[in-house]
Amino acid sequence: MIDSSQPKGGSVSTAVCRGRQWVRSRVSAWPLVYLPFARLRYRRVQNRIVEADTELVIEGFQRSGNTFAAAAFDMAQGRPIKTAHHLHSSAQVLEAVRLGVPVLLLIRDPKDSVISHVIREPCVTMRQSIGAWTHFYERLLPVVDRVLVADFSRVSTDFGAVIRDFNVRYGTGYKEFDHTEENVARCFDAIEERNRARFGTLVEGKVARPSQERSARKAELLAQFEAPALAPMREHAFEVYRAFVAVSSES
Repeated sequence: MIDSSQPKGGSVSTAVCRGRQWVRSRVSAWPLVYLPFARLRYRRVQNRIVEADTELVIEGFQRSGNTFAAAAFDMAQGRPIKTAHHLHSSAQVLEAVRLGVPVLLLIRDPKDSVISHVIREPCVTMRQSIGAWTHFYERLLPVVDRVLVADFSRVSTDFGAVIRDFNVRYGTGYKEFDHTEENVARCFDAIEERNRARFGTLVEGKVARPSQERSARKAELLAQFEAPALAPMREHAFEVYRAFVAVSSES
């Protein structure tokens, strides 16, 4: 029996969205497969895809501080720098390592990252998001010693120290971000302007800064994340996370 209360188009749209997300999470892990497509898709977007003359790459799974890190870094430098960020692709990191381009790899507790990801992409299931998070970082375990790993907790509280560590690691001389309330507010203002320019209005579910609206939804989604059926996936994700955090603490 067909449930006529559900628009046929809506269910198909959700299925297509989930399918695209699944395909992207798998394909975007392979540089030779994904990067040619990404270069074509983002050919008019500056500072998106790593090239041989890129100065540094800032990458991480979605909702791991990518937008704040890129905005804060640019604000601190005061001069144009060729960077690559926001591809949310492990292929980008692998290619940067191959090219010898310095990488700042962002990572966040999988619980917080995954729940925030599901809020931003409502068609994605909790199981799908945990799998995508794990696949993203597992692909990078073989090169973890060739990148600088920065945990979200540190990026969001002392990004100047992260830049300092980056300079020590790679012998660069980038200016450190002065992590004051005023400068953080300036970053968030810039992030909101970007959100308005992209969506025509401020969309709280997608803007990359703290949001009371999202905090309420996170409480609702926590039960889904902690569902017993997802326990093996959660445990594996946290194992991967601990491996990266251990490397980060040793840097």
